[in-house]
Amino acid sequence: MQVRSQQNETLDGIIWRTLGDGSAYLEQALQLNPHIAGFGAVLPSGTLIALPPAAPAPDTTQSSISLWD
Repeated sequence: MQVRSQQNETLDGIIWRTLGDGSAYLEQALQLNPHIAGFGAVLPSGTLIALPPAAPAPDTTQSSISLWD
């Protein structure tokens, strides 16, 4: 997936905006985009960023027993 940076946006902000929790994707995004390391923390507006694919959401369904049924 590719996205464009907005004004005064960081790579962390882009990941948070598009993929949710950014801590899991930051290292992968830096490996996919070695050219952005020279820009510093705030990316220029309109910079094209390649992002890693989102991980599938974990299955949150559980069987539970209610004591009051």
